Amino acid sequence: MSINKKLIEIMVCPKCNGDIKEKNMFLVCEKCKLAFPVLDDVPNMLIDEAWTVDKAKNAGFVHELKL
Repeated sequence: MSINKKLIEIMVCPKCNGDIKEKNMFLVCEKCKLAFPVLDDVPNMLIDEAWTVDKAKNAGFVHELKL
């Protein structure tokens, strides 16, 4: 994933305004535990399309998401 690090630093979760961190192929909200998928270097920040961290782990897309 090649999203600009400075952009990630100023982005917030659209649901709770919490900080987000880059984790594998997701941008993850540490506060509400939502994982926003990144496809072709474009983050999908739509709340209705976000995954829970548990769903991302169980689906096998990520082996480990530590917050």
